Amino acid sequence: MTKPRNSLWKPLILSVLSLALILAVVIFTFGGDRSAKQTVKNPTITSPPPSQNSSTSGHDKTSSANALVKEIFSLSKEGKIAHTPFISGKTEMKEVNNKWGEPNQRTETASGIYEEYRNHHVVFGYHDEIVNDIRSYDSELKNILLNEIKKAGGEPDEVRYYKDSTHDQIILVYHVTSVYDLKWILPKPTDQEPNPEVDHISVYTQIKKQSGKPSQSDDPKPSDHPGQTDNPNQADDPNPSSHQNSVTEIISGMSLDEKIGQMIIGGIYGTTVDAHTKNLISKYKVGGLIFYANNLVNSQQTVQLLNQIKSDNVPNPMPLLLSVDQEGGSVSRLPGGLNNFPTNKVIGAINNTQLSYKVGSILGRELKGFGFNLDFAPVLDVNSNPHNPVIGNRSFGNNPEVVSKLGIQTMKGIQSQNIIPTIKHFPGHGDTDIDSHLELPIVNKTLMQLKKLELIPFERAINRGADVVMVAHILLPKLDDHFPASMSKKIMTEILRKQLNFNGVIITDDMTMQAITNHFTIGRAAVESVMAGSDIILVAHDYNKIVETISSLKTAVQKGEISEQRINDSVSRIIQLKIKYELNNSQVGNVNIGEINQSISKLLDEYTK
Repeated sequence: MTKPRNSLWKPLILSVLSLALILAVVIFTFGGDRSAKQTVKNPTITSPPPSQNSSTSGHDKTSSANALVKEIFSLSKEGKIAHTPFISGKTEMKEVNNKWGEPNQRTETASGIYEEYRNHHVVFGYHDEIVNDIRSYDSELKNILLNEIKKAGGEPDEVRYYKDSTHDQIILVYHVTSVYDLKWILPKPTDQEPNPEVDHISVYTQIKKQSGKPSQSDDPKPSDHPGQTDNPNQADDPNPSSHQNSVTEIISGMSLDEKIGQMIIGGIYGTTVDAHTKNLISKYKVGGLIFYANNLVNSQQTVQLLNQIKSDNVPNPMPLLLSVDQEGGSVSRLPGGLNNFPTNKVIGAINNTQLSYKVGSILGRELKGFGFNLDFAPVLDVNSNPHNPVIGNRSFGNNPEVVSKLGIQTMKGIQSQNIIPTIKHFPGHGDTDIDSHLELPIVNKTLMQLKKLELIPFERAINRGADVVMVAHILLPKLDDHFPASMSKKIMTEILRKQLNFNGVIITDDMTMQAITNHFTIGRAAVESVMAGSDIILVAHDYNKIVETISSLKTAVQKGEISEQRINDSVSRIIQLKIKYELNNSQVGNVNIGEINQSISKLLDEYTK
């Protein structure tokens, strides 16, 4: 039987295919080896991708340092430092020892006891076994440079120096409140290093210097070189937090009418206590009154008027804020032939911080002499618009650095007389060309633009212990296109409270100004303002408008539009302010106009001639 033809080719085809497969494997194998060897011999070298943070790391570091500086200033106003649960002026030594154990080192010196806790990088100084000095040596402080401190806080109130065999240091002292000093200790600047980094900080409570008993040390290393200090401009209350319980008790005993009344400063008519004024005090229980030149005829009448008002207020739960615009220069309300100061524009041109402090101190003396306790000054507006019809020479100038340092010193001078200063007109009225007494000004600036100019003096004054901020009636549509600043949550709560860390009292400018009344009813404006974050509504004119404001706020609470807790928050801040400045209903005697005028003349002779 003959085989089919294809059976002869089949083995041949299989052989060819097998040979082809073997050849392919050999080529692939050797070709792969050559390729691998070539890659090793001639590697492709590429640069690593650039870091996404490389171009911003310096900026991030600066931003972090700036945030830390602001936090330190903010905490110091409460007697605190970061990462430490204790409070200067309040915490007892035994509490520190109970929580943190025995210190690594305990030193007794002529100026007090010091305990060092190395794991926490903290040294405590004690006065009568109460912490009154907390010093932090935290390593994160090394990220802070000298210029960043001054950028946030402005020029210090005092500059001190310390030098020994191992230290050559500068100490920047900021009187952040009437109770606390914040001290920054750094190597002394040199030509080689003009901008040194921080060595450590101190939050210090002023303790009254007793006869024969020195006060605590100011020096950087208490265990090595104890010293002593005494600052007569500081208050002597070592325990500023001790009033909080009493504040809560006061509020719990107040009616809604009394609480809403505390949130009103009203104007009066005439030069005596008429029926309307009596009603504001006894029926509506307002928290304060504002006075203008037409209320104040002469020194004797003014003293009698304020004494009568204080007497009528005795049955009420809290003393009154008795306020006036006494800026010096073109805005001066007080009577009696007082010599006037030059305008702030002139003082700004002189540009001397000691002069500004002394002007503030005399302004405070003037108010105290008549029986006032709240000054609507200083003006911190940067006068950047030459066509501004309302600020002008009331400003220290068009340079935010000058406005900051002179305004802060004026504020400190007023505080030195235990008179409440008010920084105004937040967030800055200097770039307007319309008078808000007549219409609503519009400022078309972004928040970033404001931070580069208008907000600088306010932020620094807040860091330095401002207790009251007056908010302006200006519309900033790039921040809030519906409400003016005095009614804007974005401006009062988001920016002033949260971004600038202001914990004091917010007061509106006068709500009877046409910037408000041309666009809102005064009652609605007051409700919106409180919901947005203000504490005190200023209604400087018209008894009926004051009554309408009070009624509208009460109705808003009763309807649930404003919570009573929101009212309590404002009242708490107001009461704390009144306690801090020791407001009372005490009568005052005659004002020594001659003595005040002599002080003014002497001061002006020293600095202006």
